[in-house]
Amino acid sequence: DIVMTQTPLSLPVTPGEPASISCRSSQSLLHSNGNTYLHWYLQKPGQSPQLLFYGGSNRASGVPDRFSGSGSGTDFTLKISKVEAEDVGVYYCVQAIAFPPTVLQTNTETSLLGCPSCSLVWGAAQQGL
Repeated sequence: DIVMTQTPLSLPVTPGEPASISCRSSQSLLHSNGNTYLHWYLQKPGQSPQLLFYGGSNRASGVPDRFSGSGSGTDFTLKISKVEAEDVGVYYCVQAIAFPPTVLQTNTETSLLGCPSCSLVWGAAQQGL
């Protein structure tokens, strides 16, 4: 079974700053057909998940070019050159080379937190709330 690990789990950011999220797979996601079966999704608050990248680095329609996806095999990265307020949400990396796509995925989401509200979230987390 494929295990996916994504880091960091939470990423406080301020507008204009860069952001980077890493995703590692326990097995190569490069198929013998030459395709890479790693996709990135973003779920904004109150919305359904939207596809950002397929095949690791192919930008989905409508995704701003400040987003970039890279990597191959087992290691992948999603980068935002300059974060905007609308980028806040939960980011997921999903492998699709084995069925089901979400089998044994652990820590495969990253919450991009907008500051200064992020300080409140971190405060609650530190208090165990």
